[in-house]
Amino acid sequence: MTNLADLGQDGAVARVAETQLPTAYGEFRAVGYLDRRLGHEHVALVYGDLTRYPPLTRVHSECLTGDVFGSTRCECGEQLDAALRKIVAEGAGVLIYLTGHEGRGIGLMAKLQAMRLQEEGLDTVDANLALGLPVDAREFDAAAEILHDLGAHSIRLLSNNPKKLESLLRNEIRVIERVPLLVAPSDENVRYLTTKRERMDHDLPQLDGLPSAASTSPKDSTRLASAALPFAAEAREGSPTTPDSV
Repeated sequence: MTNLADLGQDGAVARVAETQLPTAYGEFRAVGYLDRRLGHEHVALVYGDLTRYPPLTRVHSECLTGDVFGSTRCECGEQLDAALRKIVAEGAGVLIYLTGHEGRGIGLMAKLQAMRLQEEGLDTVDANLALGLPVDAREFDAAAEILHDLGAHSIRLLSNNPKKLESLLRNEIRVIERVPLLVAPSDENVRYLTTKRERMDHDLPQLDGLPSAASTSPKDSTRLASAALPFAAEAREGSPTTPDSV
């Protein structure tokens, strides 16, 4: 990993474009960035004034299948939708959309191959390893640079992933609060979610009391979609649960 101190005065990420972007959620300011180390193009969707109070911030990894096609195998699309709704409801915030993160950094074609292996019984971690690929090749240093460029040096982070939190803290972003972004489990995503909790240390308390990933078959009909989970309605409306202090 590369820290801000190692990037030199100009940094690795350059602002290259800016425009107003009206959306179904509200009107954002879209700021485009180029990662000069890796060639990735990132976008920050800015809503309101980021400097008056530590803004609600989502660092979102690209996921074509979930964000664009609405795949129910993962929670990515639902998290993207919930984050944008929450930012607008707060009156200020930013969503940083990081490219180069497809399939946790292995790329789209490898991700589709890994999904096929999951159909055959492997979980999302072992599927990557079976292809000779890393479990998670992402890095989030670019997001920290973008936040510094936007003047958001202190934030409230919308995330369940400790790796994102650690990366931002290491790169001199002050995270005053971590706000969970929880999605109700379904028959299609429960094995994926439980694997993320058990093998990747994601904080997913909505899975308490459910079978472990090892005991859940990818074809097992668990009837979770109709389970009476207390947070389910809030998750569908895009409202995170009570924040955790960090």
